[in-house]
Amino acid sequence: MTRKVDTHTVQKSDVEWRKELDPMQHHVLRDHGTERPFSSPLNNEKRAGTFHCAGCGQPLFDAATKYESGSGWPSFWQPMSGAVGTSSDASHFMTRTEVHCAKCGGHLGHVFPDGPKPTGQRYCMNGAALKFDEKK
Repeated sequence: MTRKVDTHTVQKSDVEWRKELDPMQHHVLRDHGTERPFSSPLNNEKRAGTFHCAGCGQPLFDAATKYESGSGWPSFWQPMSGAVGTSSDASHFMTRTEVHCAKCGGHLGHVFPDGPKPTGQRYCMNGAALKFDEKK
């Protein structure tokens, strides 16, 4: 059996994560869960600013790349450079591309090839995995 070595710069025990995250954030970020569609207030966020990882604060998406996908989750056509990583996710009887925070490894959501130009990508993110910082 090959053991995966965690190379993320932010590493904490599950006890530490549980102290810092609310139950839904922990479910999504650490247990690879999904929030219900249309349940996040960030789905309707339209102000200029930056979306950060709710776990470690890593800047992930510029609000200028957010768009209304109709999926029920905050969607973006491009992450900030070096902000996210991806891996193959074969759960739920399908293969998808999982998106995680490059800094702490927290599960953010999935990316699909049905987004708008210029990238054609839809980064479908869980609002519980994000925090928004309005540009002042």
